[in-house]
Amino acid sequence: MKDIRKKINLRTFFIGGLFTLSFFALIFRTFWIQYIDSPELLVKAKDTWERSSALNPKRGEIVDRNGQVLAYQGKAYTVIARLKPYPNDKKNTNYVSNPEETASKLAPILDMPKEKILQRLMRKDVDQVEIRPGGWKVPKETADKVKELNLPGIGLYEESRRYYPYGTFASHVIGYTNLDGEAKMGLERQMDEQLRGEKGSLKFRKDRLGNQLPGGVESYKPAKDGNKVVLTLNHQIQSYVEDALNQADAKYKMKSVSVVVADPNTGQILAMGSRPSFNPNAPKDIQNFTNPVVSAEFEPGSTFKIVTLAAAIEEKEFNANEYYKSGTYKIKGSPPVRDHNRGIGWGWITFKEGVKRSSNVAFVILGYDRLKKDRLFSYLQKFGFGGKTGIELPHEARGSFDPNRKYYPRDIASITFGQGVTVTAIQQVAAVGAIANGGKLMKPYIVKEIRDPKTNEVIQEFKPQMVRRVVSEDTAKQVRDLLDAVVNEKHGTGQPFALPGYHVAGKTGTAQVARNGHYVRGKYINSFIGFAPKDKPRLLVYVMVEEPQIDTPSAGGKIIAAPIFKSVMERSLQYLKLSPDETDGHTTEIMGDESTVMPDLIGKNVSQAKQILGQAGLRAEILGNGKTIVRQYPSAKAELTKGSAVYILTVKDGTQMPNLTGKTLREVMELASLLDIQVTGINGEGYVITQSIQPGAKVKKGDKLAVTLAPKSTTGAAQPEGEKAKKHKEESGEQNIKTAN
Repeated sequence: MKDIRKKINLRTFFIGGLFTLSFFALIFRTFWIQYIDSPELLVKAKDTWERSSALNPKRGEIVDRNGQVLAYQGKAYTVIARLKPYPNDKKNTNYVSNPEETASKLAPILDMPKEKILQRLMRKDVDQVEIRPGGWKVPKETADKVKELNLPGIGLYEESRRYYPYGTFASHVIGYTNLDGEAKMGLERQMDEQLRGEKGSLKFRKDRLGNQLPGGVESYKPAKDGNKVVLTLNHQIQSYVEDALNQADAKYKMKSVSVVVADPNTGQILAMGSRPSFNPNAPKDIQNFTNPVVSAEFEPGSTFKIVTLAAAIEEKEFNANEYYKSGTYKIKGSPPVRDHNRGIGWGWITFKEGVKRSSNVAFVILGYDRLKKDRLFSYLQKFGFGGKTGIELPHEARGSFDPNRKYYPRDIASITFGQGVTVTAIQQVAAVGAIANGGKLMKPYIVKEIRDPKTNEVIQEFKPQMVRRVVSEDTAKQVRDLLDAVVNEKHGTGQPFALPGYHVAGKTGTAQVARNGHYVRGKYINSFIGFAPKDKPRLLVYVMVEEPQIDTPSAGGKIIAAPIFKSVMERSLQYLKLSPDETDGHTTEIMGDESTVMPDLIGKNVSQAKQILGQAGLRAEILGNGKTIVRQYPSAKAELTKGSAVYILTVKDGTQMPNLTGKTLREVMELASLLDIQVTGINGEGYVITQSIQPGAKVKKGDKLAVTLAPKSTTGAAQPEGEKAKKHKEESGEQNIKTAN
């Protein structure tokens, strides 16, 4: 009995102890969960019933100074192919059951090889695939065509992407964003902080399928869209640049060509373009990921003489009527400096004549012999060489000029005429702009304003900024007069760049290409920088042609750069309503037999207009059934080639749509402006092959036009300081100076 009781007590103690231990374990576990594990468990619980979603902002627009959209964020679509039936799809119809047929129908719409699409549709390791032409999402027009096919298993997922409606238009300036929307180049990259906006967030409660519960929003922070960036670019002037570049690129082979148009009074860049170019909508074949206008360093050649000339005049070391002996200039212990006609020169000529003929010897005398190193280099620095201009474009270069570097006498002599030193195009534009505007170095800039995307209010405004005064107004005027003589007087090297009726002043430049410390025979950089009108310049145009492949490469300026300059300058001046001054007799260049000038036809009747155009060698395309000319394209006094077609409008509204086939985008835009209609859709690049408003259809003000373009084939269509100049001349063994009587 005692043993039984003992066993019962022992068992009771064991069970009681077990319950007590379990009780304390439960209390401990409850405490642990409540106070130790609770933060982690709460996170896991929230993951179960809560969902967070990032809200992407809309990237800001890039527009020209007049609001023309150059880059915007729009709807885009990804084509999705379901390769296997859904588990609950009893009919097994919503998948790609016939890959061969599906690939054949998608290929022409997506502009992809059928084999590449079929390869994706035949994959066995995944349930569905994305089909992106070149990795890019497709625009709405393409998505609509895919939808119309109604192919089993083919769907569309709506997203967004960056669009550049004008294709190659100013592409090196605007830049692009990649497949993931990351800014990679140009203003897209430089202004990314302003354009990209700020992401928002949404947190809500969800059901077991992940759907948002009614009233389940816990927190919401809206995305802030990116700001609008307004450029100083003028769409119309940029179109003149693009057109001139396209014509040169189609006619000549060259390594590159660049054009800049600026307002020298403010430093605003009105146009900037280069070839080779690329289409930012699908930048597959980019040859240069930087903008050559700001990033490429090169020897400027004779355009650099403008700075040497300005410095000599400012320092009173220049007398236009003083004579010097041209040909060669000897420097002790170094090869002589020769004039560009193999050192023959033109005998004893005045310094003015030397400027007109672009005599190297004249500028060595002025810069090396008279100004000497310190004064010369001081002016080069004042004009901005050796430093960045600060323009709002990435990867700006400084050039090779460094006043603290050791230069040998021959090096200093060479710098006076633009050899042995590298610069950038934008440095030259700023420096010569100072001569054009009266002696003030202006900071070049290309961003005009930052605006709120919703209210369009100006958030930040960029205004003209004077860096410093580099020369006096009188000096700048004297330089302008001499540059006028370069273009408009006999023996001037700039005569091919003259414009009938306009005072154009400027300077040519021809520089040999240097590689690995040596000049390459037969390789040149041809350039011209000029402004107009000469006394009150409104525009400055710089053209640079690199390594033209022509019979006489050193003549690339006359053959290639001159037509580009004249086309851009003349059309831009006309656009600004600056008509030629026919009363000043300032016409030096006689147009060739194949050239003619557009007459003023406004107010004349149709028969008179036809007769006048016939006499000018032009073909008339009459728009409308009116009797009197109310508008015309091109505008009066535009230079044309005989045989060109011109448009004359006889009614202000309700005219017929002309046939646009074979026309360039610029011509389409000009005609649209003439007809008061809007171009709302542009696909492709090159020349028009289709138009949404058919030829002959009546159009009225505000009608919308879309065009498709394709390539032409598709249409069928120094000396040590302290020494005197006299001593130097004696050591050189030649007396190059003689005072005029």
